[in-house]
Amino acid sequence: MSFSEEQEALVKEAWEIMKEDIPALSLYFFTQVLEIAPAAKGLFSFLKDAEEIPQDNPKLKSHAVKVFKMTCEAIQLREKGEVVVSGSTLKYLGSVHLQKGVIDAHFAVVKEGVLRTVEKGVGEKWSEEMKGAWSEAYDQLAAAIITEMKKEATEMDEEAEETQT
Repeated sequence: MSFSEEQEALVKEAWEIMKEDIPALSLYFFTQVLEIAPAAKGLFSFLKDAEEIPQDNPKLKSHAVKVFKMTCEAIQLREKGEVVVSGSTLKYLGSVHLQKGVIDAHFAVVKEGVLRTVEKGVGEKWSEEMKGAWSEAYDQLAAAIITEMKKEATEMDEEAEETQT
């Protein structure tokens, strides 16, 4: 499916509203992800030993803002009917996610967290069309990251085989 101009406009409209409250929405996004998948805490060194989500943890706040902003900004980069992220950014994202042990199922959790956060962030502007726009944009971003993760995993396997021979 392609990412239409109408969908792009809805995503941009939502982002303009949400930019006003990035710190709070970023933390909300992260708490949604961890509410959906509590075991995901283990993926983050600064949360591994925490019983509950430490709202005042500076590392969590910083990471939440970085992830939320990167996700929102990336899914707005529409070109030729699809969401486009630079090759170096994708390579970095693929590498980090592979190293952390992220699997395909984790992307569905993050998508739900993004959708819940956008719904909260835009309030009355939320609609099925906006949900569809953010879903499509996120799906394209996730697919690109997953493809990069698989490329990196293949490269690592090939390097390991070369080392053994």
